[in-house]
Amino acid sequence: MRKLHLLKWLIPLFWIAMGAVCYAAVHGHEFLGLICFCLSAVSVCYILIGMLRQHRRMVAKMLRTVLSTILIIGILIFAATEAIILDASTGQSEESCDYIIVLGARVQGTAPSTSLNERINAAYDYLTENEAVIAVLSGGQGEDEDISEAQCMFDRLTAMGISADRLWLEDKSTSTWENLQFSMNIIEGKTGTRPNKAGILSSEYHLYRAGLFASDCGFEAVGIPATTQRFTIRLNYFLREVAGVWHYLILGGLYND
Repeated sequence: MRKLHLLKWLIPLFWIAMGAVCYAAVHGHEFLGLICFCLSAVSVCYILIGMLRQHRRMVAKMLRTVLSTILIIGILIFAATEAIILDASTGQSEESCDYIIVLGARVQGTAPSTSLNERINAAYDYLTENEAVIAVLSGGQGEDEDISEAQCMFDRLTAMGISADRLWLEDKSTSTWENLQFSMNIIEGKTGTRPNKAGILSSEYHLYRAGLFASDCGFEAVGIPATTQRFTIRLNYFLREVAGVWHYLILGGLYND
């Protein structure tokens, strides 16, 4: 019996070890690591409730019911949100639009990160297939970046053969809301009109939340997905996006103050 009791503690220790590997050792898996730490904490709670049951049976039963109820509700909300994100991730690339906004991602020195490179490739494919479309390349320069995300995309796309005349740079933004708002301001400044619809090209997991931002900026978003190639990174960001969506739904008004 004592050995069985000790074996129970291997479960939270396993999740702690997995979380440490994901969070600290493998870039792009941080949210998976956070989930592992949460699973470890939940496991510990159930073990402690089981220990309490020996002395306070009714209290332990009540705590187990409360914890299980919270977990079930949380899982249902998580699953419903994830289903919406997955549905939006396919995009509407076949729908026509005159302008697309390509959302930036991290630049490593002057080279694109994996995510940014995937967006650049998707933008190249879309612009090649839709020769009349103008792209606004959107993304400012972070403290650890030698050039702006917009400039990095511009350099790569022009090197791949896309005409510079079709690429407008928005290099001041620091968030998705600014990406979209500043990009629409550039379109309006250059054309005299603010379109009611524009394409948003981003990683597939990001399209639903980007569409929410677009609504706040006053236009309809046409999602254009850039596929995340590595499965575990795609899984990490799809899961993380649930937290991002709820952060926006709860605190969304703070973005455009």
